[in-house]
Amino acid sequence: MADMRAFRDEVSGWAAGGAGGPASELAERLGVRTAVLLEGPSDLAAVETLAARRGRDLAAEGVCVVSMGGAMSVGRYAELLGPPGLGLRLAGLCDEREQRFYDRGLERARASRRDFFVCVTDLEDELVRALGTSRVEEIARTEGDLRAWQTFLHQPAHHGRPRQQQLRRFLGTKKGRKIRYGRLLVEALGPGQTPAPLDGLLTSL
Repeated sequence: MADMRAFRDEVSGWAAGGAGGPASELAERLGVRTAVLLEGPSDLAAVETLAARRGRDLAAEGVCVVSMGGAMSVGRYAELLGPPGLGLRLAGLCDEREQRFYDRGLERARASRRDFFVCVTDLEDELVRALGTSRVEEIARTEGDLRAWQTFLHQPAHHGRPRQQQLRRFLGTKKGRKIRYGRLLVEALGPGQTPAPLDGLLTSL
């Protein structure tokens, strides 16, 4: 896992304008065959947690999960890791409103869109819907976030919104909370509750 993290770090540096040699050498040494492109670290936490729950060791399987820092970076990452660059198979998740960036970026990189799965709003929303709002509130209570949640609900900007939207917004109001809940919500999923895009992604790998 440490070596795969090193590869991920090298890819991030390469995407930011650094040299690609170290990433290429690590990919060959580690036997990386697939790169999973995700918008942010909360998605990465959710994917890695679900893989672990299913007894999958993605690093050992040659799969590297990458947080790109935003949907508009997909073209750059697809160019570096897909057919024009390292020649890895590409997979991933995207939000419906960002799908156009993925379509354009993957097309420019001559990469297949077959293993990219679309969340209607985002992955957090998919997980809240899968678990139900009561269960998510219960998790927040268990995690000691009840007071913060109640404070959030009393803010006028959130009055009248559906509970699901309120919870989704709440998860993004504090640094690190989305990442933590990316793990917690996946850990709470029961049989048959995994959102279709997340399940489709893991099944495709």
